[in-house]
Amino acid sequence: MNKYKIHPIVMGTKNFDKGMMTYQHDYGKPYTIPIYCWYIEGGDKKILVDTGEMSPVKSEAREKAIGGRIYTFEEGLDRWGLTPQDIDIVIHTHLHNDHCENDYKCVNAVFYVHTKELERVHNPHPLDFRYLEDYIIDVEEAGQISIITEDTEILPGIKVIHTPVHTDGGLSVLIETSKGTAIITGFCVIMENFFPPKEITAMEMDVIPPGTHVNVYEAYDIMMQIKNMADILIPLHEPEFAAVDTI
Repeated sequence: MNKYKIHPIVMGTKNFDKGMMTYQHDYGKPYTIPIYCWYIEGGDKKILVDTGEMSPVKSEAREKAIGGRIYTFEEGLDRWGLTPQDIDIVIHTHLHNDHCENDYKCVNAVFYVHTKELERVHNPHPLDFRYLEDYIIDVEEAGQISIITEDTEILPGIKVIHTPVHTDGGLSVLIETSKGTAIITGFCVIMENFFPPKEITAMEMDVIPPGTHVNVYEAYDIMMQIKNMADILIPLHEPEFAAVDTI
């Protein structure tokens, strides 16, 4: 079985209220999150998890806030000697726009997407303003989407599991590395969601669900399962990875 390396590449940011990440905690606190594309190196396939923003805002203030550089899709891939045309596989954690805006550039890739995400992106609820079907129509019409309906091994050492925490069709990605099983969460959280401060644990809560969720009780339980499964936890928007070349 291949042992993979995971390369976080910042392809955007968001400035917002921290409570968007931490349910019932730190509302009113300004916070900046990185938006990642993850290059999974190993084996004979070029693999990405998500594709990030098409036109990320680049500023000294935002890069300082996350502690790392912000790249365009092409710039980020070029760091690893890649172009969008080189990508063989894209695994989508979910289809909110900031995770799929560069899909159309990966003309040779197969896109793995949970069936419930496809349903949502084409028929979003009014609360689901983050779904914009324009970003996936090109690859859908080109027949590049492989629909996931259950937990699936994509390649030896890479598996997706259904984790409907942040969205109905969220997929967490389990990746075998030399240091054990790494899990890129299929939902938008930071490390603090998994390791809360004392004022939260004092209330006998071991994780904090994301501020945007499908069902907060199920979200809590799924997060506990992921926390216990992972040797290496990779929350989808954790700023500490912005300064890391390789996990």
